[in-house]
Amino acid sequence: MLKALGLDTVSERVYRAMLINPDENVSQLAARLGLTSGAMGLALDRLSELSLIYPTARESEIPRVLGPETAMGILLARQEAALAAQQERTESARAAAARLIAEYASAHPHGAGDTVERLHGIDTIRHRLARLGDAAARSVMTFAPGGGHSDEDLRASRDPNQAMLARGVQLRTVYLDSVRKHAPTLWHLEWLNRSGARVRTVPSLPLRMIIVDRATAVLPIDASDARAAALVLRGDSLLVALCALFEQTWALAQPLGEVQEAARVGELSRREREVLRLLAQGHTDEAVAKRLGISSRSARRIVAVLLRRLDARSRFEAGILAVMAGWLSDDSETPLPPGDGTGAESSPAAPTGVS
Repeated sequence: MLKALGLDTVSERVYRAMLINPDENVSQLAARLGLTSGAMGLALDRLSELSLIYPTARESEIPRVLGPETAMGILLARQEAALAAQQERTESARAAAARLIAEYASAHPHGAGDTVERLHGIDTIRHRLARLGDAAARSVMTFAPGGGHSDEDLRASRDPNQAMLARGVQLRTVYLDSVRKHAPTLWHLEWLNRSGARVRTVPSLPLRMIIVDRATAVLPIDASDARAAALVLRGDSLLVALCALFEQTWALAQPLGEVQEAARVGELSRREREVLRLLAQGHTDEAVAKRLGISSRSARRIVAVLLRRLDARSRFEAGILAVMAGWLSDDSETPLPPGDGTGAESSPAAPTGVS
């Protein structure tokens, strides 16, 4: 019954018997349940591992058992922590899958039922994005890394965005948390919200991406220079994973209208946690700055504070110590290639809701 919470059948039987017969010793309980001394010992070890029983003052006495309410609280907390870690692993895997899809599409332009088109140069990319925006009928989903955007890109995006919203197209964009401190971009995002678009933010994004009507995706060929060249991807096998990546990130992102809560003493902010995760992967301060859309100086300041808090001698050691301290899940992220930043350049995709 409690197997989903980590309790095997025998251990559950022992736990229930201990609750009902608190005055019986180990031998009596084993006899009642028809268990050998070895099986009884294994069950008690499992209950101890789960912190459902605790020793008494005298070793000869049977361990004390926690009441059902406290015990279930412990088991549920463990399960929730495991699910959170799995969610992080899933998010990371989807990001890795998206990058793999882009790399594969670039090398193999003709998949079964899929089409891949290469665009070269910022003018060509903007022209194609404008055409896709004009043709959008249902939705446009965007990852917009790179931090704050230029006034020129922001102004250029307003009319196309307003036109899509007027046609009933659902616009959803995920930006970096850092844009909340970039006044021109923040004003633009608040305008989008008021106009009917939906905007959320996250500490970092895996790549720049635009998906139109869940049927066409545009990704940069080189993540460090989104203006140089891009891929236009079509086909179910390519789009399913990219749409799933967007939805996963969207679910974890924070709506623009919500005030970001300050971390309590001893806790990490969303940005600090992401910095530690990137440090553990071996990223430089400059790469961290690009991923978070902040200046290198700000990244160095955050790193220095974290190094002091962890008493770490190096950036990599800080990431490892954070895992050991329980601040990060040690297997929750798939390492990214060194220097795989998102780039801080202004977006070339202003007409389709990136800006």
